[in-house]
Amino acid sequence: MRKFIVILLSLLPCLAIANNFTIGQPLKPLSIQDKGQLVLTNDTITYRPWDSRSLIGKVRIIQYIAGRSSAKKQNGDMIKAVKAAQLPSTYFQPVTIVNADDELLGSGLFVQGKIEKNQRKYPWAQFVIDNDGKGKALWQLPDASSTIIVTDKQGKVRWEKDGPMTDDEVSQVIQLLRELVKTDVNP
Repeated sequence: MRKFIVILLSLLPCLAIANNFTIGQPLKPLSIQDKGQLVLTNDTITYRPWDSRSLIGKVRIIQYIAGRSSAKKQNGDMIKAVKAAQLPSTYFQPVTIVNADDELLGSGLFVQGKIEKNQRKYPWAQFVIDNDGKGKALWQLPDASSTIIVTDKQGKVRWEKDGPMTDDEVSQVIQLLRELVKTDVNP
């Protein structure tokens, strides 16, 4: 019995890594005050507080990502597929939330500069900087990772995965996004 308890306790750190998303349920509400959403006005970037409840109203693909290039590479194919799908911005919006609390020491300004450049390049997308790593803690996400979440226009989770996606998963997500957007276009 003692060995069983030791083994069970040794597994607890692994169990704590699993996220807490539930398919068909809304995300746990996340509010980011430090940095927050990038706002582009006449080529000038400012920041405002961001709240996940603002996701309601459109189909979204959310990437919550550590501020590291290794995390960015994990789901680069997914992001390329979303761009190539050219979903209508009236019904769809990609959201990238960068965990600036999980970046390499001294890379903060570089990471912030890349995010601002992406906001200028893709003004229809939403970019958010989570300076304190609140999303990682609230949603129980792993370190140095990229998590993909799909929500419908009611803000309910329809798909999620921590870490790199396979080609089949990328295809599944693009198909799901097309179906969700089509439902919005033809209610």
